[in-house]
Amino acid sequence: MHAWPASEVPALPGQGRDLRIHDTATGGSITLDPGPVARIYVCGITPYDATHIGHAATYNAFDLVQRVWLDTKRQVHYVQNVTDVDDPLLERAERDGVDWAALAEQETQLFREDMTALRMLPPRQYIGAVEAIPGIVPLVERLRDLGAAYELEGDTYFSVEADPHFGQVSHLDAAAMRLLSAERGGDPDRPGKKNPLDPMLWSAAREGEPSWDGGSLGRGRPGWHIECVAIALDHLGMGFDIQGGGSDLVFPHHEMGASHAQVLTGEFPMAKAYVHAGMVALHGEKMSKSKGNLVFVSRLRRDGVDPAAIRLALLAHHYRADWEWTDQVLQDAVTRLGHWRAAVSRPDGPSAETLVDEIREALANDLDAPAALAAVDRWAVAQEQQGGTDMGAPGIVSRAVDALLGVAL
Repeated sequence: MHAWPASEVPALPGQGRDLRIHDTATGGSITLDPGPVARIYVCGITPYDATHIGHAATYNAFDLVQRVWLDTKRQVHYVQNVTDVDDPLLERAERDGVDWAALAEQETQLFREDMTALRMLPPRQYIGAVEAIPGIVPLVERLRDLGAAYELEGDTYFSVEADPHFGQVSHLDAAAMRLLSAERGGDPDRPGKKNPLDPMLWSAAREGEPSWDGGSLGRGRPGWHIECVAIALDHLGMGFDIQGGGSDLVFPHHEMGASHAQVLTGEFPMAKAYVHAGMVALHGEKMSKSKGNLVFVSRLRRDGVDPAAIRLALLAHHYRADWEWTDQVLQDAVTRLGHWRAAVSRPDGPSAETLVDEIREALANDLDAPAALAAVDRWAVAQEQQGGTDMGAPGIVSRAVDALLGVAL
């Protein structure tokens, strides 16, 4: 599976700072010091509907991570998956009377177009669950051979008790885990499981559903968590720098994935930091496909909204915050974009050296994009009110906003 084209990241004078970021697993801020190549895995979409603002906010957060690392002169090895076979996708295809694979490709292509328009840097590897199946099957078989998996009526489950570190990503109690498991694709009430929290590794073939050769597991399809583990371990190895996604993935997805990987390798932890973006609401409720309260990026673009304004609307909120999308949020972003473009269109202006330093410091401090935007606002106001004599300043500001914030002026 191919990703989307990369926009050019302008070179800036000087060098950025190492990233300090909030780690869900420890509950505190840690300073990451990757080697020459920083490694990040971000969980991708289940492509049964178009990209909504909640998706865009999540991928914007991890795009900033890439930009901070690139500014430190590191390379970035970024991997993202596409869950292109899963219950919600199959249910939507059946409801609409369309082929599930065609639906997945259609929505994945729309996602690519949205990411391109928003200037999100693409992953080095963009991997679908279906194409990862040949690498998933041996991992499930190995977990079974290690005694960490068991069969139930043809399905194969992971035993959470096989990992002594289980629970150290989310730090939830058993009752909260059980509730979230039921809400987020698990089956804690299925009779015969050793532990209600045990997640599916391999689902045996069912009539009317797609299935693949599972070797000794029999025909079927993979569970959700093992998909990401197989892709991450194959391309990044254990102990990569950031495991990222929305805050709704803390449990069960990232908790279970960590346990799968840790049992498979005997190493801990799977990732140095677990980083999660907040949820976006509309009309007081979390934006989600199940509720249908969605604002689609593609629809905004069709309505003539500048993608740079959409991106500024996302950047106006700290990535870990839960926030609400409103018409005013978008209008404020459109207004800000106009002010910035007017400011950099002049032939000279106030020195940009301090501004670039402020943007770098803000982003290195747990991706504080609102603080970075405020710094650019101050420069734009100074440009409007008093101007300056630095002939290169507007160009430097324009390049910095593009390179560090992904906004083309």
